[in-house]
Amino acid sequence: MSKTKVIVVGASHGGHQAILELTRQYPELDIKLFEAGDFVSFMSCGMELYLEDSVTNVNDVRNFSPENISHLGAEIYNNSEVIAINTQQKTVTVRDTTANQTQEYDYDKLILSSGVTPKRLPVAGSTLENVYLMRGKDWATKIKAKLEDPSVQNITVVGAGYIGIEAVEASVKAGKNVTLIDVIDRPLGNYLNTPLTTIIEKELKDNGVTVITGANIQSFEGQDKVTAVKTNNNNYPTDLVIQAVGVQPNTSWLDGVVALDNRGWIKTDEYLRTNVSDVYAVGDAVLSYSIPAQTKLPIALASVVRRQVRYVITHLFENQPALPFNGVVGSSALSVFNYKFATAGLNTTTAEKANVTLRSAYYQDQLRPNYVPKSKGNCDVYVTLDYEPQTHRLLGGAVLSTYDITAQGNVIALAIQHHLRLEDLAEADFFFQPEFDRQWSLLNLAAQHALGEPAF
Repeated sequence: MSKTKVIVVGASHGGHQAILELTRQYPELDIKLFEAGDFVSFMSCGMELYLEDSVTNVNDVRNFSPENISHLGAEIYNNSEVIAINTQQKTVTVRDTTANQTQEYDYDKLILSSGVTPKRLPVAGSTLENVYLMRGKDWATKIKAKLEDPSVQNITVVGAGYIGIEAVEASVKAGKNVTLIDVIDRPLGNYLNTPLTTIIEKELKDNGVTVITGANIQSFEGQDKVTAVKTNNNNYPTDLVIQAVGVQPNTSWLDGVVALDNRGWIKTDEYLRTNVSDVYAVGDAVLSYSIPAQTKLPIALASVVRRQVRYVITHLFENQPALPFNGVVGSSALSVFNYKFATAGLNTTTAEKANVTLRSAYYQDQLRPNYVPKSKGNCDVYVTLDYEPQTHRLLGGAVLSTYDITAQGNVIALAIQHHLRLEDLAEADFFFQPEFDRQWSLLNLAAQHALGEPAF
């Protein structure tokens, strides 16, 4: 009797988790994973560490290699781009990108984790030499070479989101003159509320970064090689441009077969099933159900796709799962020179985009009791809490400090996931030890402040 055939498209976090779950939960399956790239499962989220010489080797910056996971019983193919789905015959067409030949493969269940691709600005000069992107192994090694090239002195980073900030910090640490340009009005404005981005912007400038906000890039100037970035207000000489202006779903090959929204994001039902029978979708290219927003949004995070995959594989062979996928909060963290922050759920910007009404509270304090001097590690800490005005249900929050308090972001995420209110967080039972915190812990105090209680 032939084995049930499961095909997985994409070898990043979603593909990796799919192999782990399929082989753990079901002993007898024919599992094939197809990856379009030539290097399986490069972790772009580890790129900054590679650029700063903080990894063992560029080839180690990956979730897995085909060799170290094939023993689980799955077949893994790189240089294999899935280009079409035949829904009637239940086959996929796979193009060998090295030989440019195609082959059909049967499936009983198909899991799409096709991911996203980085955007390029649609301006003149975007194809000039030394206009780079920042995603994947190939771009990582190209950027690394430029950071080590003494002839490259001026680097312009376009885009002040996570990836752009990582490019900025790596470039500064490599000794380059760095200009950061974005059309929005503040760095990390899509991730943090204004009080925290004000601190981050000052930190960038204190480390020598020229920060240009509210700027529309009109072109990249130069003949064969880029020499300047032209905005609506100025020209900025440059030897290298690193574009980090967002991503777009890698779904054009699905158009007309799998239901997409008007921007190309994959639509799924509450069980993560597409409109096509036996075809599921997870990951960065999917509209994910946001617990705080109570609607579906693009949430491109490794933590999101791994949770989605666990759900899909657990219920893969059920006609109707007993429970829908719970949804996700969306949590992340980043360091910006001396500062470290973590954020969870919504903020003022993302709430507005999702048409969610929230109220935001900002809290600043010291990490430890007043009798501990700053010279002994009693640093400033900053918290924002975002909540539903009528019910006080937590919808988002962030923590920031020069001390690593990012684990507090996980507490906020858990509070959001379990629909806790400000009142719950204000009284939550956390430990106290003056080497670490105060009699009321940081998030207790932030919630009490949001409720209008007097300072402790």
